[in-house]
Amino acid sequence: MNTTILKDKLITVLRQIQAESGLGCPKLTGSTRPVDSLPQFDSITWPVATTILATETSVPIPDDVNIFIDETTDLPRSIDEIVDFVFDLATKQNETERTAA
Repeated sequence: MNTTILKDKLITVLRQIQAESGLGCPKLTGSTRPVDSLPQFDSITWPVATTILATETSVPIPDDVNIFIDETTDLPRSIDEIVDFVFDLATKQNETERTAA
């Protein structure tokens, strides 16, 4: 998994959720902050998007992790920041698995 594929999958998931909810979806770029930019994208929708992304990428994302908000600043993450966060999470999980093996 690389960041380009991860970004494409995240954007696809976000578009899918908006379409299935009957909501509009602006053009999504790396600087788009889904929490701020997507209509009705909130704490009810975040876990759904996270679960779909985890399934699509085979990256386990713990239920208590909000990929859309930076827990240190409480500010919404951009798509690029989300991709970096999930990529780092996957890298750490892979390292842990290799160490345990």
